[in-house]
Amino acid sequence: MAALTPEPRPKIPIGLVLRRGLRRRCPRCGEGPLFRRWIEVHERCSACGLLYQTDHGDTWGFVLIMDRVPLFIGIVLVYFGFRSTSMTLGIGFLVGLLVPLIATTPNREGLAIAMVYLWRIYLPDPSDPIHQREYVIEKRGN
Repeated sequence: MAALTPEPRPKIPIGLVLRRGLRRRCPRCGEGPLFRRWIEVHERCSACGLLYQTDHGDTWGFVLIMDRVPLFIGIVLVYFGFRSTSMTLGIGFLVGLLVPLIATTPNREGLAIAMVYLWRIYLPDPSDPIHQREYVIEKRGN
């Protein structure tokens, strides 16, 4: 039973972890890149060995919420009076919503991975390798 007891770990500041995610860097060390390509996530950090996603479905909740924020801004603008008087203005409005949504996808995905990391640190699951003593000792030695 002692093998499943999580080792106490120092809590890192939430803002620091989120900034690292927005910069598309490892949420633990801030050194290793999160992505191989545009949004193709590395399995582990090249600097500290952190397993980024123990379950690939964990980030979807955070990603879905963050995808809705830019769309919500567009809905609010339309609700409070933006009216397209021409086709050009309507297309411009649509492009104005879609370009930031697409351009910030890697940053929002990095933020989602950072949020999952915080979830793993602050709400530990004993079966998560990040909390097992052997994993912590092995990674500290590297």
